[in-house]
Amino acid sequence: MNTNHVILVDNQDQVVGYMEKLEAHQKAVLHRAVSVFIINSKGEWLLQQRAKDKYHSNSLWTNTCCTHPYPGEHVLEAANRRLEEEMGMHAHLQQVFHFTYLAPLDNQLTEHELDHVFVGFTDQTPIPNSSEVKNYAYKTPQWVLNDITNNPDKYTEWFKKVANDVYTHIEKLTLTQNRVVV
Repeated sequence: MNTNHVILVDNQDQVVGYMEKLEAHQKAVLHRAVSVFIINSKGEWLLQQRAKDKYHSNSLWTNTCCTHPYPGEHVLEAANRRLEEEMGMHAHLQQVFHFTYLAPLDNQLTEHELDHVFVGFTDQTPIPNSSEVKNYAYKTPQWVLNDITNNPDKYTEWFKKVANDVYTHIEKLTLTQNRVVV
């Protein structure tokens, strides 16, 4: 099994097989995913604009990073790996929830993912990988939620579906227990 495969899961996140990543997106097969949200000490979210050469959702704005765990890779390992690969950053990540969604994409692809959502707090400066990230910006959650409402075509499908829930969960986190600023 190589890193071009995704982990197929059922609705309870139990592994049911593996499939090549592009094929899973062509056939809309439910698979495991990870999304990471980095928040700075001002409470701003680190957003990235996906690189223009991405095979779907290119040049759209989204959360800090996302990925598919490799076969045999734990979701937390995948989240940390991708944060380093895409943004050149490290942070203590905490899983806050997971959700399942089905959404059509461009290029005749479909996302059907059980997505594990992680949050981390850091003031570390991103060093984005230009093959993955076109641009990045820090924005307040209120600004983000308002802009998604007013300009939905600027954002990835998964980000539009999860942003409000992330905001709600972050509000519940106590800063003294969960915030690590580096």
